[in-house]
Parts: sequence; structure tokens; C-alpha cells
Amino acid sequence: MISGAVVMWNILPVMQRRMIALLVAAIGLANIAQPYPDLAPLQHGPTVALLLAAPWILRRWPLSNGAVACIWVFLLLHTLGARWIYTYTPYDDWARALTGHDISSLFGTTRNGFDRLVHFAFGGLLTLPIAQVARRYGRLPQRWSLAFAFATIGLGSALYEIFEWLLTIIAAGETADYYNGQQGDVWDAQKDMAAAQVGSGLALIALLRHRG
Repeated sequence: MISGAVVMWNILPVMQRRMIALLVAAIGLANIAQPYPDLAPLQHGPTVALLLAAPWILRRWPLSNGAVACIWVFLLLHTLGARWIYTYTPYDDWARALTGHDISSLFGTTRNGFDRLVHFAFGGLLTLPIAQVARRYGRLPQRWSLAFAFATIGLGSALYEIFEWLLTIIAAGETADYYNGQQGDVWDAQKDMAAAQVGSGLALIALLRHRG
């Protein structure tokens, strides 16, 4: 079994192996002096599971380096937010250290918006990989593959919000409010899904313009 995993790993393009290795390192760094150890497994567990399966998945259904890079950037953003369970990602502190100004004051917001950024990135970054899968393995024409990707982003966003709700009820227990990250907004799920669709829509426009 180990030898088979090694073979699959070695078959992957060098760039994809490097991206996987860097993501493993990022997850390790994100869990040093972990500020929310009770919720860390819920936040990072799915990413770790995907990394373990990645050599087999990419061997069975190869993707271009560009498509894998899109997934990689999205997972890096998720890993960063997951360290602070999204709600407490200190981007205002980072901005003040770099520029002397914070992002929340600039946009006039009071909630931590990092989770919304990652939902936007979900749509913007995963549209290309999904379209590529639909085109290569579903044999869809280019425009239909893009339409399929846009619809899949919507479905994926809705299923994730349902999954997050159920996981919060079942697994998060007393820390449910922290894990769910609504920050008091009853429309949080709908806004997250809208952010993903906007990201996907912009990605569609860019891809259509790029391909002429």
C-alpha cells in the first residue's frame, strides 16, 4: 500500500507535488500554538483528508497545473482562516502593522469578513478546475462546461452551508456559535452563497474573454 502511494506520488508533475508539500507545511504552521485547539480538527480535518487522497485523485483524474494551483490557493486561504476559526482572523492587525490603517474602517464594516472572502474565492478559484473536469471527463463542450461549473458552485455552496449547520449541531457542541461563524447575521448563509456565485460569475467572464 505504501509503495503504491509512493508510485502515485512520483507520477504527479513536479509542480503539483510541490504545491501539495507546501500545503502540508502550511497546515503544520497553522497548528503551532493553535489558539482554538477544540475546533482545529473540524477546521483542518477535511483539508488533511483531501491531501491524503490527492495523489490518487490526481493520478486517476489528472488536471492541469493551473487548475491544481487554483485549488491550492483556495486551500491556503482556508488554512489561514481555519487557524483563527475565520471569525477572529486578525487581518486588521496585519493591515495596521503594514499601513497604519485597518481594513474594517476603510470599508465601514464591523464583522470579520475573512470568511466572506474565502466563499468568494471558492467560486472564483474553483470554477476553472470544475469546468476542466466537466470538459475532460464529462465530454461537455467548453461553454456547457463553464455553465456546469457555475451551477456546481451554487450547489456546492448550498450543500456546504447545510453540512456546516449539521456539523455545528452534532459535533461542535458548546462551541457551535464560534464554529459556525455567523457573527450574529441571520442571513450569513445566503450572503456566503451569493459571494461564491459572484466569484464564479467573474471567473466565467475572465475565462470566456481569455478563450475568445
